[in-house]
Amino acid sequence: MDSHGRVIDYLRISITDRCNERCLYCMPEGYQGWAQKADHLTADELIRVAKAASTMGFRKFRLTGGEPTIRTDLLEIARGISSLENADLLALSTNGTRLKVLASPLKDAGVSSLNISLDALDPVLYRKVTGGDVSLVLAGIEAALQAGFSRLKINCVLMRGVNENEIWPLILFASERNIAIRFIELMPLSHADVLSEKNFLSVEEVLARLAQRDEVSAWESANLGWGPARYYHLKKTGATVGFIGAITTPDFCASCNKIRLTADGKIRPCLGRHNELDLLSVLRSDAGGVEEVLREAIALKPADHEFSACYQPDRPMTAIGG
Repeated sequence: MDSHGRVIDYLRISITDRCNERCLYCMPEGYQGWAQKADHLTADELIRVAKAASTMGFRKFRLTGGEPTIRTDLLEIARGISSLENADLLALSTNGTRLKVLASPLKDAGVSSLNISLDALDPVLYRKVTGGDVSLVLAGIEAALQAGFSRLKINCVLMRGVNENEIWPLILFASERNIAIRFIELMPLSHADVLSEKNFLSVEEVLARLAQRDEVSAWESANLGWGPARYYHLKKTGATVGFIGAITTPDFCASCNKIRLTADGKIRPCLGRHNELDLLSVLRSDAGGVEEVLREAIALKPADHEFSACYQPDRPMTAIGG
């Protein structure tokens, strides 16, 4: 438990800051942080951290990036963490571009939950936002459905003037496949000016728009994850829609239960603050101390983030971990 009474039992593990896409809100132009590849944690080191966390009471683990599916030892990492005695659930966040090949192997390796990013269905707009090919993502989603993960969600980052017209088509796409979809407020995690009145779209505004199309009701019983998303049911379409409003939700951090491990071996108590603790040197020494660093990170976990206080990112989302 942290100093604010929250039970911290969720570790998000970034296994790479590399990505095969370049999303507008995640990776600033010219970013090449992966040049320090030698500093990135090995599979054994990642599993060692997860094991230490599990002995402390962490029960939920998520592999992120960058894009985790481009790491060649991903399945080894997944098997190692999923086999830990106290690991209740292992999840993975991905852009979906390599799931056509990897969905079934990931399921076999112990991954039970997938979050797949999909910011647009329109191929031209998708390429504008991500630099990628949406057909690969759609094929990946179908492969994930066939693989039978216990949880499958689509994530969409809201960008005014960019993908506003994609919101309803995405909801229909998800509901037709019985997949929950979540809309996420834009956060200043690539560079500070990514968040402005011109491009910010709040979850409240989107929810109001949906209420003009369908009968919307809160769905507090939706057991779809471990994070701050608030879920709603759309009566006519049958869709399950979640909202993650980090900027506009007053009590957004009240139930936060996570800390993050970056790909270069730092423990970050809060996504929206700059504090980090060095775990890399501890892992590569003979002194032990992994649990001590994790405990210190929990003790340093703040009450809330600083996104609404002129937050200036010190490094982009792809380097922190999605």
